[in-house]
Amino acid sequence: ALGSGFEGGVAHSPPLLRCFFCRSSNSTDQADMGEEEDSVTVDHNSCDGADSSTLPPPPQLSSKVLTLPTVLTLGRVAAVPILVATFYVDCWWGRTATTSLFIAAAITDWLDGYLARKLRLGSAFGAFLDPVADKLMVAATLILLCTKPMDAVVVLGPVPWLVTVPSIAIIGREITMSAVREWAASQNGKLSKAVAVNSLGKWKTATQMIALTILLASRDSSFERLLPSGIGLLYVSAGLSIWSLVVYMRQIMRVLLKK
Repeated sequence: ALGSGFEGGVAHSPPLLRCFFCRSSNSTDQADMGEEEDSVTVDHNSCDGADSSTLPPPPQLSSKVLTLPTVLTLGRVAAVPILVATFYVDCWWGRTATTSLFIAAAITDWLDGYLARKLRLGSAFGAFLDPVADKLMVAATLILLCTKPMDAVVVLGPVPWLVTVPSIAIIGREITMSAVREWAASQNGKLSKAVAVNSLGKWKTATQMIALTILLASRDSSFERLLPSGIGLLYVSAGLSIWSLVVYMRQIMRVLLKK
C-alpha cells in the first residue's frame, strides 16, 4: 500500500515524465514504498535473449488525464493531510479514522493498478503520480508514528527509538532507490533492467503495509496487544528494504564490471 507503499507488477513510468521521485526509460522504473503503479507499459528488455521484433507491441496509454485509476491515486494524495489531522485527534473516532484511511489507501494502491491493466486505462500522468502517492502516504505514516513513541511493549518497557530506527531504514532506502533509478534511467537499458522491481520488493511492501496497519490500530486500547507483532513486522520490512537495496546494488555492479 503505504505502501504501496506499501513493488509492483508490470507498470512503469514513461520516459517523458521525470521527477525526483521516479524517472524511467524503457519502462523499467517503478516505485518502491508502494510500488504498484497504474501504468501498463511493457518492458521489451525483460526477456533475456528475446528478439524484440517478436515481442508484442506495448499497450497504448490512455489519452485521458483523469482516468478512474488516476482518480483513485489522486484520492490517496488528498487523504494524506486528512490522515495527519485525524492522527492527532485524541479520541476513539480519530484513531479509527486514521487506521481506516490507511487501509483504504492500501486497497486503492492495488486497485488502481489492477484497473489500469484490466481496463487499459493506464495514463502517463497516472504512472507518474502513483509512486508519489505511495511514498507520501507511507512516509507520512512512519513520521507520525515516530512523533508518538510506542511504549506499550510489556517485555521491553518504554523504548522511544523502537519505531524510529526501522522508519529511518525504510525512508532512507526509498530515497536511495529513487536516486539510483534516476541515475540508471540516464545511462543505458542494461542498468535500467538491473534496478527493475523484483519479488523481494513485493514482500517488503506487503509486510510494510501490514505492519503500519497494525501499529495504527494498536493505538486503540482494544488492539494494544497487537503492538509487539506490528513492531516486529516493521523490523522485518526494514530488513527486507535493506536486503533489496543490496540486491539492486550487486546487480548494478555486475553490469558496470562487464563494461
